Amino acid sequence: MSTDMSTAARTRTRPDRRATSPDEDLTFERMQSSGWTRFGKHLALCAVGAVLIYPLLWLVSSSFKPDALIFRDLSLWPSEWDFSHYVEGWTALAYPFHVYLINSTIIVVLSVIGNLVSCAMAAYAFARLEFHGRKTMFAMMLGTLMLPGHVLLVPQYIVFSALGWLDTYLPLIVPTYLATNAFYIFLMVQFMRSLPRELDEAARIDGCGSFRIFGRIVLPLCTPALATTAIFTVIGVWNEFFTPLLYLSTAELYTVPMALQQFSDSEGTSSWGPMFAMSLVSIAPIIGFFIAGQKYLINGIATTGLK
Repeated sequence: MSTDMSTAARTRTRPDRRATSPDEDLTFERMQSSGWTRFGKHLALCAVGAVLIYPLLWLVSSSFKPDALIFRDLSLWPSEWDFSHYVEGWTALAYPFHVYLINSTIIVVLSVIGNLVSCAMAAYAFARLEFHGRKTMFAMMLGTLMLPGHVLLVPQYIVFSALGWLDTYLPLIVPTYLATNAFYIFLMVQFMRSLPRELDEAARIDGCGSFRIFGRIVLPLCTPALATTAIFTVIGVWNEFFTPLLYLSTAELYTVPMALQQFSDSEGTSSWGPMFAMSLVSIAPIIGFFIAGQKYLINGIATTGLK
């Protein structure tokens, strides 16, 4: 009997473990509030993304609309479908549109190779080698980032004209082989500085020189930075309009942006349907290349910090 009474007493005095404390309630409320905050942020980002992507979707939709409905019907689903714009746009200019696509591809491929080789070698010198005036030269190189590109147009034009390079692809390609883009050099320098110095020391003990260390050790480890440079170069060179306009005068050598400009005449009238159709064709390679390399782009930006 006494045993039953003591058990009942302990039961009455034992706290209820299922009851929540005020701190636990506060924590739950904070978690719930944080969840609603994240939901609101995601909703706001989706709304902003929808606003930003609307012009692209409208471009796609307008390329299938008749000319009379392009600016009268702003909906994303055409009320009437017209697929002739792609055929007309492909053959509307002096040369078929694939000629301009090939021209831009040639310039882009050669420019990517030039930037990757020259900028990587310059970055390796600044990041891993010791030589007199290295810091001063690096500071001067960074100073060129603040120099407007249009300041150099006249001197560059005079030099290229004296060399007889006008109306050729050389002014568009050769500078990329001379490490003239300070941004890409800086990007690779920051990435190479994050690599352990012990790798270089171990390679030198095995008898490797600077070129073998660069080619066999440092360069393979810089894949994210190289991919980032390649993506930025492709996007920048493919979309470049002013520089080809300055140096190219033969229609057969025109790039894609120059070809798209040909759809507008001097009086301001434009063939909107074919122009939109060829604009969509011209941005398709860029979108595909970006999607294929975005993993390397994000990795390169995330691992290339300021030291």
